Amino acid sequence: MIVSTSEVVAGHRIVRTVGLVRGNTIRARHVGKDIKAAFRNVVGGEISEYTKLLGEAREQAIDRMVAEAEGLGANAIVAVRFTTSMVMSGAAELLAYGSAVVVEAE
Repeated sequence: MIVSTSEVVAGHRIVRTVGLVRGNTIRARHVGKDIKAAFRNVVGGEISEYTKLLGEAREQAIDRMVAEAEGLGANAIVAVRFTTSMVMSGAAELLAYGSAVVVEAE
């Protein structure tokens, strides 16, 4: 599966647009990690607990989006974007979305 943030795939042409596909996940913060993060916020530096949490959330959202596209018969997803929204205090949704297409090599 080709996943691209651009609207074209170099060396390929889009022969059919399947439609919108998306994948999402909702993640909550962990109290123990919040304590470590609060300490790092005071002394400075990267908050690696949150970096890891968001990285895992992005990968899961992409995997779910790809699975939906494969189920529709697509072999590529173009114009991929990410968005986040707060669902409740301490929990956020990460959404990946794009256009599922069928591409052929030029």
